[in-house]
Amino acid sequence: MSTTRRNLLAAPAILSVLGAMCARDAFAQAAPVRGGTLIYLEQQTYTNLYPPAGGFYPNGGVLNQITDKLTYQNPQTLEIEPWIAESWTVSADATEYVFRIRPGVTFSDGTPLNAEAVARNFDTFGLGNRELRHPVSEVITNYLRSEVIDPLTVRFHFRAPSPGFLQGTSVIGSGLVSLRTLALPFDQLGDATKIIGSGPFVVARQVLGRELVLNARQDYAWGPKQHPHQGRALLDTIRIIVSGEDSVRIGALLSGQAHVIRQIQAYDEGRVQSRGFQIFAPSTRGVNNSVVFRPDNPLVADIRVRQALRYATNAQEIVDTLFSPNYPRATSIIASTAQGHVNLADRLTYDPRQAVRLLEEAGWTLGPQGVRQKDGRELVLTAYESPPQPRNKDTLQLVAQQWARVGVRLNVLAGDAGSRVVDSLDPAKTPVAPAMVGRADPDVIRSQYHPLTRNALLQTGGVSQRVQSFNDARLNGLLDAIASEPDRAKRLALVGDVQRYVLDQAYVIPIFEEPQVFAAAPRLRGFGFEAVGRPSFYGAWLAAR
Repeated sequence: MSTTRRNLLAAPAILSVLGAMCARDAFAQAAPVRGGTLIYLEQQTYTNLYPPAGGFYPNGGVLNQITDKLTYQNPQTLEIEPWIAESWTVSADATEYVFRIRPGVTFSDGTPLNAEAVARNFDTFGLGNRELRHPVSEVITNYLRSEVIDPLTVRFHFRAPSPGFLQGTSVIGSGLVSLRTLALPFDQLGDATKIIGSGPFVVARQVLGRELVLNARQDYAWGPKQHPHQGRALLDTIRIIVSGEDSVRIGALLSGQAHVIRQIQAYDEGRVQSRGFQIFAPSTRGVNNSVVFRPDNPLVADIRVRQALRYATNAQEIVDTLFSPNYPRATSIIASTAQGHVNLADRLTYDPRQAVRLLEEAGWTLGPQGVRQKDGRELVLTAYESPPQPRNKDTLQLVAQQWARVGVRLNVLAGDAGSRVVDSLDPAKTPVAPAMVGRADPDVIRSQYHPLTRNALLQTGGVSQRVQSFNDARLNGLLDAIASEPDRAKRLALVGDVQRYVLDQAYVIPIFEEPQVFAAAPRLRGFGFEAVGRPSFYGAWLAAR
């Protein structure tokens, strides 16, 4: 059982990646150089390195260097290929998976990465650990138990079909760690020195919040079976340095003080490329960068208000004003590079006249200050910016300008990390929120909207700061069906149904398809990415100056 091959890269992303490939072609005949220290500037620091917490890109950028996965998702074809698992079988109903483990693999503490270790990892990821406060992974559904058949064979049992599990074994949230790491409480796993993986790099030292140093593991010999590089990593050392200022990261790159940086802003892409530097913009292949409504808030409970604000949002203006061709305008709630994408651009038209008509039909009339009001209350909404998302503050402020044209005020707040997190879980305080999530599997939609996972709509039954009353049983039924349908064609049809339903209910306003954009020195070679844009330095090397 494997993911059907698809050519999923969007054209703008292809252009950036091909541009970088052309820069590398000049050195195509040169033999890879072993050794050297790579300087990598990251916009934000990692937070917690428990693998299921790796969805945060700074976390994933670390975990992708120090952990291996049971399987490997080829970032070009999206096929699932062997890695720590040599082979596997899947029952017809996707309730049992059997993996044969590659012999001779060890964690960096010398303990074996065998069937027992794999079983313990997925028992933790699939069931959580209440005592140690390890949460359940959002990429694993219907998990029941593991069964060690022999030292190199493990079987997983599911209480219902779990068609996304195979791809789930390849993601950053399923990085395999030693039993010593699994024995630690969640709140200690923000310390990178305590994350013991089997990956090509090991943690040498850290200065929390500022720098992490990784050294190549000398005896590493079990990269993905079909990866173009085999053996130990070519680089000796990676220095990951946190640098929050865009100008500082760009300046360090252009002056030769850094070799690669993440989160280059769209307005800097041309300047970087004009100097001969490389741009990489791999797609995140998941739920698009969007504005999400919380229907439990009475101001947006009326579908006509949500529809009006969708019509009042000019996504093309946002893309043209703030971004580059590497950020395509969204044509659905998931990216055009995502499995099961349906082009619904005809439901995402900009029509301010229709917006005004719907608002007035819903009883919201213009007040003396130009803000619509009803029953003595103004239509004033609040959203917190999301620093990990590119130019999110600017995006929300431009949305606010567009909504103001139809008489709706959107206040965009920064807030400290604590207040932002707490208030964003309360629809009474935050009826509007930015959101996106990357994953190259249809389960990504369930991860974003189901109340038991990310719960972007803040439905009842999920994490929140107050008792919820909003619940959409039809939506949740569709999401559960995606996670449990073993027939690929039927599963992708359900993905289409969810996209149509979410837009018809105006729960979400998709804005653009979010890539991860990196800039790199011309001498960097072999720089790779996993399927949703997290960096891989396993095959990377630095050409001579």
